[in-house]
Amino acid sequence: MSLAWGPLVIDTPVDGPVTARLASATERPGAANQPIVEVLAAGSGRGHVSARFSQTVIGRRFRLAHSFPGARELRLRLHDAESGLTAEVVVSASLRVETTIINDGTAPVLLLGVTTFALGLGPVDDLDLVSGDGEWLGEGRWTRRPLRELVPDLNLRMHGQDGRGRHAVTSTGTWSTGAHQPAGVLADRVTGAAVAWQVEHNGAWRWETGEQLGGAYLALTGPNDIDHQWQQPLAPGESFTTVPASIAVGGGLHGAVAALTAQRRTLRQPDRALPVIFNDYMNTLMGDPTTAKLLPLIDAAAAAGAEIFCIDAGWYDNDTTWWDSVGEWQPSTTRFPGGLAEVVDRIRAHAMVPGLWLEPEVIGVRSPMADKLPAEAFLQRGGVRLVEHGRYHLDLRHPAAIAHLDEVVDRLVEQFGAGYFKFDYNIDPGTGTDLAAHSAGAGLLDHNRAHLAWLDGVLARHPGLILENCASGGMRADYALLSRMHLQSTSDQQDFRKYPPIAVSAPLSILPEQAASWAYPQPDMTDAEIAFTMCTGLLGRLYLSGRLDAMTPDQQRLVRDGVDAFRAIRAGLAATVPVWPLGLPGWDDSWLALGLHSGDTTHLGLWRRPGASAEVTIDLEHLRGRRVELDVLYPNRAVVWPCHWNTETGSLTVTTTPGEPYAARILRIRVLPETEGSR
Repeated sequence: MSLAWGPLVIDTPVDGPVTARLASATERPGAANQPIVEVLAAGSGRGHVSARFSQTVIGRRFRLAHSFPGARELRLRLHDAESGLTAEVVVSASLRVETTIINDGTAPVLLLGVTTFALGLGPVDDLDLVSGDGEWLGEGRWTRRPLRELVPDLNLRMHGQDGRGRHAVTSTGTWSTGAHQPAGVLADRVTGAAVAWQVEHNGAWRWETGEQLGGAYLALTGPNDIDHQWQQPLAPGESFTTVPASIAVGGGLHGAVAALTAQRRTLRQPDRALPVIFNDYMNTLMGDPTTAKLLPLIDAAAAAGAEIFCIDAGWYDNDTTWWDSVGEWQPSTTRFPGGLAEVVDRIRAHAMVPGLWLEPEVIGVRSPMADKLPAEAFLQRGGVRLVEHGRYHLDLRHPAAIAHLDEVVDRLVEQFGAGYFKFDYNIDPGTGTDLAAHSAGAGLLDHNRAHLAWLDGVLARHPGLILENCASGGMRADYALLSRMHLQSTSDQQDFRKYPPIAVSAPLSILPEQAASWAYPQPDMTDAEIAFTMCTGLLGRLYLSGRLDAMTPDQQRLVRDGVDAFRAIRAGLAATVPVWPLGLPGWDDSWLALGLHSGDTTHLGLWRRPGASAEVTIDLEHLRGRRVELDVLYPNRAVVWPCHWNTETGSLTVTTTPGEPYAARILRIRVLPETEGSR
């Protein structure tokens, strides 16, 4: 029998494993027969030798025991009589999934890996894979390519066996997005259906796809033994719950991303105010704040329309070698002769919220806290504290580590009225800790979960606090954290010319209202360059920096115009859906475009870099056949770029101004009632 659950069909045969497939493929042969849960255990591996998380012996033996469909969730209870393991799969109405493995047998079981969810898909030849790679300063480099380029045609039918290879993407340690995205899309060119996914974990994860005799499959997991040195023994009666994952289904890439965008919004409390943030770091004070430097910058930021002023790294530093001495988080007495309160009072005098930078999870090797906290409060391997780039890493399973961090946050909120914290994270401790853990990977998973619990406690004690997630830019931008944090730094990229592809790709992995891309205008920039960097921050969470205090009045007005443009966008930002009318952005593309649309309004960002043609035609498929009006939201004082709208094709042709190698515009396109004209 089969059970429909939203866009999924769950097949529950009496004599076979429970499987999942897309409803859009119901009338089309060729979907893989993929068990919905896969389990690797020390005494029970794969049914067909491979390195896959597919067709495990236990996964094949699981049979449906009960199903509990409800208004908000579907619960499937599966059981394997031979191992005694029970799997409880919980699928929410929005397709968020968790799986719990329970040892209902009489003997202990050593788990080596468990999928959160696995799905059968159509023929590999029909599928495109959309996936994202990145690194420090080069985040969000997404590509679309035929899955067949990664999964070779081996003529499996001739051999009568499933394949053994797979395309697996993994992340190790705690930089969950430091090399690859835990999200992706598989789009079927024949049916038009596409499935998107994200693994929601602030530590190690894996997703994979490959080919079976029946078609392609997708498997999502958290840490496992083969990739992450993770093992979990289950005594009789004990259980283990996987990291959560979400899937989303829609028409084509844009439809699947729209569905995943909607799903991400169910994971977090709405932050409707979206205040304008000024941060003193990027290309400005660069970790060297003082009272003398900050006071004029605070005045200028307020004049530009900032509503939060965050003092970034260095406020706790009495010298210039603070990297390996952080951890106490006491204000510097040399940088602020009149005390940090003098600076904070100036921020408040402008009706701005004061913010502070913290890197809470680390203790410098020269920090006094390194000896004040017990050794067990730090991640360890073989009885030795882990050291990375001059820092120890706190183990948030330990109550002393939590007590220290709670004291720091509570003190800064109470003493200085901090209403905003930038939580940074600049090291990766690797595989994990073997202290009080069955394996290094298991110790890290428990630490990761303790980190989330600590954040929950901070927000419960300080419900009005705004938290920014940063990890050397976007090295840890996962939805375990972003379901709790209010915004996410997209990069540490300091070159305004290289930042646009990062900002344009950001909505593939981060909600627009959370994606904070730096806009750092400088006095030595041309007006066109100021507008260029401001546009980079406007179609997301505006994150402002730059030496505004050294600008001319005309330059300051250009920055203020950008802030006003963001204020015009932000009211509807949390309802927008992203589109990429020029395709996914390439790192070196000369033309870049991002659209955010909601209702009858589309905000379209265009960036022109050297080598670009003077004219570009943009396909706005969602507006095809509609009559529209168009205006330049920003920069509204610049030379107008002539635009021609073709209602029939839904295409916009834009002609640019010569002589500006770096130029950008934010256009506002509004659909007109049928009785009105168009322009």
